[in-house]
Amino acid sequence: MTMRTHLALTCALALTGACSGALDDAPAGPSGTSRTPPGPGATSTVASVSGARRLSQAELDRTLFDLLGDDTRPARRLLAEDEYAPYDNDYTLQRASRALIESLEALAEDVGTRAVANPAVMARIVPCTPASDGDEACFRAFVASFVGQALRRPPSDDDVDRYLPLLAFATEDNPYVDNDFSTAVDLVIRAVIQDPEFLYRIEVGERTDDAGVFTLGDHEIATRMAYLLWGTTPDATLLADAAAGRLRTGEGRRAIAERMMEDERAREQVRRFHAMWLGYRSIPHSAERVAQFDRETSALIDRVVFDEARAYTDLFASDETFVDAALATHYGLPAPSDPAGAWVRYPEGSGRAGILAHGSVLAAFSKFTDTSPTQRGIFVRTRLMCDAVAPPPPTVDVDQPPGGDGGDALCKSERYAAHSDMSSSCGACHAQFDPIGFGLERFDISGRVREHDEGRPECAIDGVGELPGVGAFSGPAELGAMLIAEGEIDDCVVRQVWEFAVGRDAMTSERAAIDATVARFRENGRSMRGLLIDLVASERFALRAEE
Repeated sequence: MTMRTHLALTCALALTGACSGALDDAPAGPSGTSRTPPGPGATSTVASVSGARRLSQAELDRTLFDLLGDDTRPARRLLAEDEYAPYDNDYTLQRASRALIESLEALAEDVGTRAVANPAVMARIVPCTPASDGDEACFRAFVASFVGQALRRPPSDDDVDRYLPLLAFATEDNPYVDNDFSTAVDLVIRAVIQDPEFLYRIEVGERTDDAGVFTLGDHEIATRMAYLLWGTTPDATLLADAAAGRLRTGEGRRAIAERMMEDERAREQVRRFHAMWLGYRSIPHSAERVAQFDRETSALIDRVVFDEARAYTDLFASDETFVDAALATHYGLPAPSDPAGAWVRYPEGSGRAGILAHGSVLAAFSKFTDTSPTQRGIFVRTRLMCDAVAPPPPTVDVDQPPGGDGGDALCKSERYAAHSDMSSSCGACHAQFDPIGFGLERFDISGRVREHDEGRPECAIDGVGELPGVGAFSGPAELGAMLIAEGEIDDCVVRQVWEFAVGRDAMTSERAAIDATVARFRENGRSMRGLLIDLVASERFALRAEE
């Protein structure tokens, strides 16, 4: 197909009025994004603020796979990477730009062209055989089916009518395109992919008696459920549940969420949440090593959350890990019973336990090609304890490794000691996280145990750290046990799941609701599966508050 610009203009004209808002190529701040403070709606204690959330790269790729069977990950290939803080669905970081719109146009062309060239895809999405290239009845049936799935709601007659010009354009004597029915299908796919209602999760709802609070519609609830539990669009069964009104009550949502959690997509979504939360979605190792780490970590998550429904704290306390022969050798662990992979018990005194001993997590917060006690300490503070850590002063060059008067002649612990010296300008902050990182220092960025600095046998590593205000520890096992005993894991994981669910930082007005959710989490045996289902079944899940 030729004349890409002409086709893009045609699609845009067919959808005139679908999108409004300012476009700006310039960044709003140092990071290219801005966080908008919550408006008056943030004072609601019964509902959460919900902005328009654009599908993340991962959500868009999963959605296109479910709609069209497209497994080429076009969003990852063609769109700029999402911002993570730590989640990719934080709508306060999303910003429209001309570059984004142009990339989406290229993505739509790529997806549409390949879809109509694949007979299996055409048979899947076109529910009839056109009697002619201009068969309007068949075209209407296709539009009603595809648009309903893509926009996640039943299409109106007006919705279908506004795509009719694309059939006329594609099948009339037009020198710009192949004049056939498949071209019309291609144009519809392109138009839908660029439709704001497809790209954004737009929630309207109906006003309630509470000022600024709205009850979501059936299909809006289905969309919330699908993108929280699966990370993708509602399937036909869930849309049918919505149409039948089965999502209007907490009991109804609970029953359907139970079913959804049995789907493989739920496992994939829970793994994806952990990769973002714990920072290992992208780590500096070979593809082979990353795949080994991923199998190990995914196996533990699946075991705790799904296969054995263990208390979630076991993710941080498990005395076994899943390794193949190569990874066991890498870690210095006993060989697995099956060289391809099996559960292996950590040796007594290894200092290992749970996910914090995995190479995936230990690799995540490295710097200067080595472990970073500072970054690891900040990770524990912000991701596992949900503490706020202020950014460094603008005068500090964070791209330079810590020095000290002795420079490279000093051992690493000596160089970092200057950070946490309370007499220095940096000491007060670094004293809150550097000691935590040093408690993990015996484990390098690939999860192996070491006794001294790299290439410096005279620089012994004692591996003893401190969780300020709590006590000393050494290694992932003792750190995990300490966080569990202090209740930090319970409090923080609930808050992390909450923020992942709402697509932004938690608000002060949500504190009581989060605390109540933590209490239920503990009462229910610390089940991550139960936590997700409880969130979906809550009254709050079906409401939204104005910003």
